Amino acid sequence: MSILKIARMGHPVLRLSAAPVDDPGAPEIQRLIADIGETLDDAGGIGLAATQVYAPWRVVIFEVPDDRLDDGEADGEGGAPVPRTVLINPVIEPLSDDVAVGWEGCLSVPGMRGAVPRFTRIRYSGVNESGEPISREASGFHARVVQHECDHLDGILYPMRMTDMSTLHFVSEVRHNPGLREPLEDEIEDHGEGEEALDEDAA
Repeated sequence: MSILKIARMGHPVLRLSAAPVDDPGAPEIQRLIADIGETLDDAGGIGLAATQVYAPWRVVIFEVPDDRLDDGEADGEGGAPVPRTVLINPVIEPLSDDVAVGWEGCLSVPGMRGAVPRFTRIRYSGVNESGEPISREASGFHARVVQHECDHLDGILYPMRMTDMSTLHFVSEVRHNPGLREPLEDEIEDHGEGEEALDEDAA
């Protein structure tokens, strides 16, 4: 296994549409999955897509740890944590038209955070690293993480989803200037929707 370099916004690989994986058991795919997992451990994030490590395949890895649960909203199954999941050739289906705006960050956009609208309830499907089918319903933070990671496979970074670019900011500026925090939080509350957030370098 290897710790891989993570591409940052501006690199052409992050604008690519990734190719489907024909054989999840192929040695190069299994090696890629192991490397993404080790890279994610090293970076301390909760999700990573293959394109973020310069691999043009439809593979993502994500998890929702216990400390990220939000009053039972983290998933569609009573707020249980989601173990680390390898999702290959993912397909996302929104289960309602409801959209919530929440904070997101990204390992490919280091040090920044922005308010991003996402579907609140989705169903996602694909296969795992053994080629076994996965089909889950997700809501809240769980749904946000999956949508964020799968966007990477279509060349989309979270700033491209933002509808109010005035909320895009360096996290360090807010940390060092606490007076900025309240106006930014008010921006989210003005949408009347959820405030679940990815860590500033989460995915």
